[in-house]
Amino acid sequence: MAAEQPQREGSKALSGLLSGIAQAAYYGHAGITEELLRGQLYPEAAPHEFRALLAKMSGVLKSVASADMDLNQLEAFLTAQTKKQGGITADQAAVIANFWKNHRTKIRESLINQSRWDNTLKNMNWRVDLKSQSRHIDQINTPVAIVEMELGKNGQSQFFFFLQDFFFFLF
Repeated sequence: MAAEQPQREGSKALSGLLSGIAQAAYYGHAGITEELLRGQLYPEAAPHEFRALLAKMSGVLKSVASADMDLNQLEAFLTAQTKKQGGITADQAAVIANFWKNHRTKIRESLINQSRWDNTLKNMNWRVDLKSQSRHIDQINTPVAIVEMELGKNGQSQFFFFLQDFFFFLF
């Protein structure tokens, strides 16, 4: 029972470290620094030891996130990392796997948002109407397509409405 307590504490600290790395690298929180993480999670570690752990975990998380690994890919990757000289331990692999299961979607969305340069299509609705009244009899029953598109950047939305007449041919 006594052996489980330090292992659980180590898992908690590593999970916190992974969260801190994700906050800084993927969620844009500039206040998350190496000194803050070391002071909060690994105060007893020497600066060079913590820097090595931080670099290793950052590299692993970057590899996992950039490949957007599913659970099978993640398991294979982490198994390879545990067998590699200077790799990670089995306990660290378990913490990383659990972290990725819980944060994959949010990190993926963050990476997609960071990679966008211009407006994106947020939403689109359309319908086809038939004119039932018109000044000219030949325009009655003419199909009209109405398209509504919502475009925007991160956190901003702009609405554009497009009306276009279309001629439909039925075969």
